[in-house]
Amino acid sequence: MTSLKSRLFIFLLRHRNMFKFQFKKRPEITRDTSIPDLRAQTEKAGRLFGKLPQAIRIEAVHIGEMVAEWVTPQQTAKERAILYFHGGGYVIGSPQGHRPHVAKVVQGSGIPALVFDYRLAPEHPFPAALDDAVAAWRWLLAQNIAPERIAFMGDSAGGGLCLAALLALREQGLPLPAGAVALSPWTDLTCSGESLKSNEKVDPLTWRESWTVFSDYYLAGQDAKNPLISPLFGDLTGLPPLLLFAGNDELLRDDATRFAEKAQQAGVDVTLRVAEGMFHCYPVCAPMFPEATAAMKELTEFIRRRLQAD
Repeated sequence: MTSLKSRLFIFLLRHRNMFKFQFKKRPEITRDTSIPDLRAQTEKAGRLFGKLPQAIRIEAVHIGEMVAEWVTPQQTAKERAILYFHGGGYVIGSPQGHRPHVAKVVQGSGIPALVFDYRLAPEHPFPAALDDAVAAWRWLLAQNIAPERIAFMGDSAGGGLCLAALLALREQGLPLPAGAVALSPWTDLTCSGESLKSNEKVDPLTWRESWTVFSDYYLAGQDAKNPLISPLFGDLTGLPPLLLFAGNDELLRDDATRFAEKAQQAGVDVTLRVAEGMFHCYPVCAPMFPEATAAMKELTEFIRRRLQAD
């Protein structure tokens, strides 16, 4: 049974339109939505999660023409690292907007995270984001951090990109990281998961229309079943250990469950957590309610264990 704190939090999410004096819940993202305005709103919302802990510092770096940033615990050497793939449907999101979330992972694990600002659609459709992910991986290896001391982590579309990047690295003959964590990963840009229909009325955070809009922007007419776009359709053999989280009430639940099932069939060491009553990327809400706190603890312990930091 879900906790009282989580039920209150979800109630506020589900009825947040009332705080804007809107008495009818309406889709927030359609093909008529202004992408620049949406990006600005997203960045503003990210700042609502509060200030970063004093023990966390931000260091900007450049990977060619791409901007990235280290989110690092004070006085911690970069002997291990998390390569973080931010979410946003391949259309919105940034390292800056995800700082509060990444800082929680960094603080909980004690391991620095590199967050890269990959190019976004519709201006830069596939394979721009994937190419930037591979470039970030090559740059990280060039910093003399061994691949077995690096973990991938991503949320939402970033979770899907994280998994697609594993397939791309394997295809290119590059070393793979020690493991990967994906929160509510978007693994199927054909948007065929049954939960996109069955959870439409209970998902308190996302709207079904947004996924089809974002998919169209990222695809730009390309095949959605390309495994480097939708890793659900790939050969998952040989991937490193994976830890996946999804909310039982979210639209993308089946993107996680189907991917986990296929990974298991391919012999991958995969752990899937589908939390009762939870929503999209709920672990980043730690420590607001017990379910998120427990998930954050599990994922940071997984990262430390995979990177032999214990």
